[in-house]
Amino acid sequence: MWLIAFQPVRLPVYRSTMGIKAALPRYELYLYTAVLAGALIWAGSWIFDASIDNVSRKAFKESVKPGWHYFGRKMDVADFEWMMWFSTFRNHILFALTGHVIFAKILTLVAPKHRSLIFGVYGGLSVLVTMGWTFMGLVLSHCIILYSVAMVKRKWMCFAAGLASLASIKLEPYNSWQESLVTGSFDLQDILFYGGCGFSIMRCMSFALENCEKKDGNYTFCDLLKYNFYLPFFFFGPIMTFDRYHAQVNNTKLIRKEREMWNITTKALLHLGVILVVDVFFHYLYILTIPSDMKLVTKLSDWCLAGLAYSNLVYDWVKAAVMFGVINTVATLDHLDPPQPPKCITMLYVFAETHFDRGINDWLCKYVYDYIGGDHDKIPKELLATICTFAVTTLWLGPCEVVYIWSFFNCFGLNFELWVAKLFSIPPFSTIEGAMGEAMSRRIRGVFNAANFWAIVLYNVLSLNSLGFAKLVGRRLIFKGFPLSSLSVLLVTYCGVQLVKERERQKALQEDAELVKEKAE
Repeated sequence: MWLIAFQPVRLPVYRSTMGIKAALPRYELYLYTAVLAGALIWAGSWIFDASIDNVSRKAFKESVKPGWHYFGRKMDVADFEWMMWFSTFRNHILFALTGHVIFAKILTLVAPKHRSLIFGVYGGLSVLVTMGWTFMGLVLSHCIILYSVAMVKRKWMCFAAGLASLASIKLEPYNSWQESLVTGSFDLQDILFYGGCGFSIMRCMSFALENCEKKDGNYTFCDLLKYNFYLPFFFFGPIMTFDRYHAQVNNTKLIRKEREMWNITTKALLHLGVILVVDVFFHYLYILTIPSDMKLVTKLSDWCLAGLAYSNLVYDWVKAAVMFGVINTVATLDHLDPPQPPKCITMLYVFAETHFDRGINDWLCKYVYDYIGGDHDKIPKELLATICTFAVTTLWLGPCEVVYIWSFFNCFGLNFELWVAKLFSIPPFSTIEGAMGEAMSRRIRGVFNAANFWAIVLYNVLSLNSLGFAKLVGRRLIFKGFPLSSLSVLLVTYCGVQLVKERERQKALQEDAELVKEKAE
C-alpha cells in the first residue's frame, strides 16, 4: 500500500555551473541526438519482442488483460494505481472535482472574501459523504491534537506530535486499529484512508510550524480546517505549505494572468493526450509486467534490461506529472499557484534535482532540510540535514526493507555530490579545470553525470519494481556486461546528458535576456 504515496524526494544542494556557457557544436548536437534516438529505438525493439514472445506466459495472466479490441493486443494493467485513476476512480474524481469547480466558481463570484470557507465546506462535505463519520472524526482528532500543540508555539513539540501522529498510521498495530474504526466497505476505502490521513497530518504539521512563526497571536482552528479540507489536495496531494495557501486563498484580487485560461486549457488537453498515449504503449510494451517475472528477466539482453529500468522510471514520472497536473489545473482555476509537477526524469543527472512530488519536497526543504542545513555549505551540517530529512521521508513512505535501502542510497548520493563538488572546488583540481577550458570541462563532467544518472535509475528502480530486479540490472550492466554493454550504455547516457546541458544553457541565456529586457523597461 505504501506505493500509493510513493514520492521520491531529493533536495537542492550546491551545484557547480562551470561550463554552462560553453555552447555545444552543431555537429555534436546532431550526433548526440541521433545516438540517443537510435538507442531508444533499439532498446524499445528488444522490449517489444519480449512482450510479443511471452504474452502467453503464466506469470503474465494476472497483469496482461484484454485491452482496446481494435488494437488486437492485450494491455499491461500491472500498475493498479494508473488503472485506479483512469478506470475505477475516474468517475468519482471527475464528479467530485467538477462539482468543486462549479460550486466554488459560483460562490466565489458571489462572496470572494469567503472563498476559503467555501472551499473548506465543500471539501469537508465531500469527504464526509465519501468516507463517513468515523473517518471524518479520525481526521478531526488528528487536527485537534496538532492544533492544541501548535498553541504552545514550540517547534520541537510540533514536530514530535506530528511525527507521532504520522507513525500512528504508518506503523502496526496502530494503523490497523485506526483503519478498523472506519466502517463500511468499498473498493477505494483503504486507498483514500491512508492518503487522506497522511496528507492531513503533514498539513497539520505545516500549520503548527507556521503558527510558531506567527508573532501576533495564533491562527484559528477554522483556518486549519479550511486549509486541510481543500478537496483537490485532500486525498492525493500535493502538499501546499500553510503560509502559501493561506496567503493565496485569502487574496481577494482575483485577476487572471495574460493567456492563463488558454494555458489551463492547453495543459488539460495535453494531460488527456498523455493518458491516451500511455494506454496505447501499454498494448505494445509490457514494461511493468516483464520485470515481475524474474525467470524471464534473466534471459533478456543487457539492452532490454537497461530499457526496462529506464522506461519504468520515465513512466513513473509521467504518472506523477499527469496526476499532479490534473489536480494543479483545478487549483489554478481556483486562483492558486500550486507546486509544479515533477521535472522529467530524462532531464536529471544529479540527485539534488530528483524529486517526484514538489509539494513534499517543498515541505521537507522548508521545515527540515533548510532549517538544519542552513546554507548547505558545511559537510557535517549537510550530512545531518539529509539524514533527518530522509528519516522523515522513510516514516512518510512507511518503514520497510525497500524504503530503508532506497533512503540510504539516495541520502548517500545526495551527500556524495556535495563531497565531490567540494573536492573539485579546491586546488589543484579547480586550477586544472580552469585551465582546460569550458568545453572540455563540460565533456569531463558529462562522463561523471552519465554515471550519476544510472545511479539514480538503479537506486529508484528497486522501489518501482523489486530489489531483485534492481540487483539484476546493476549486476548485468556493471559487471557481466563490462566492457561492451557498460560502455555502450554510458556513451548513450553521456549523449543525453550533453543535450540536457545544452538545453539548460539556452534556457539560462533566455532568462538572462528577459531579465535585461525587464531592467531596460
